[in-house]
Amino acid sequence: MIGTAAYSLDDGGLDDRVPFLARLEQEDRTALLALGRELNFATRVTLIHQSEPSSHVLFLVQGWTKVTASAANGYEALLSLRGPGDIVGESAALTGRPRSATVTALEAVRAVVVEHERFKDFLSRSPAVSFALLGLTADRTRAADRRRLEFASMNVRERFAILLLDLARTHGRRTPDGIELSVPLSKQELAGSVGASREMVQRLLRELREKEAVETGRRAMLIRRPDILRRIAASGNSSPSGA
Repeated sequence: MIGTAAYSLDDGGLDDRVPFLARLEQEDRTALLALGRELNFATRVTLIHQSEPSSHVLFLVQGWTKVTASAANGYEALLSLRGPGDIVGESAALTGRPRSATVTALEAVRAVVVEHERFKDFLSRSPAVSFALLGLTADRTRAADRRRLEFASMNVRERFAILLLDLARTHGRRTPDGIELSVPLSKQELAGSVGASREMVQRLLRELREKEAVETGRRAMLIRRPDILRRIAASGNSSPSGA
């Protein structure tokens, strides 16, 4: 599921939203990026394909991506958003297994690609970088486990409200009319983040529009009343629509 704020006072440390490159000393960061070459990806272009053989890792320098995984029945789940400073493809690089997810550009993306062997050789010579990567992996796992636990006790309506609040906090731009989400996500992508159907998300968005809590457009959303979303997230009551 999509991650939350970058630093949480209640868990005593950094979580999965602190990107990998930000965890490194400047010298290590510069040396690591110097191992690769820069690539540019247009909006909606796929950077990494699920199940394909793996040969490199990518360090995102500019622009945001979505990480998705598809089930055998075709259902696609939105696992996370990754942006500047993040590393993607590292799991396959370290295990030698096929890619576990697909990474797609949500906007123009600039990245540095580093071949597996060069990356692993660098890690073997750089304990500090290796520990930073281990810490990132642990933080991502911890955040995912925490979100699964939270979501297990909520209905779809409550999960969707929390998702929108998370996006407002991590990817929101304040405007005179409200908080504009800066990442373009479709209804299917929103549904895939809360374990719902596209039709259910359409119903929930219609309900929120009627309450004047949000305004929506094509891959665009303005959150006008976050207080309404907070009340839904904390309600613990089932939606009348069966959400």
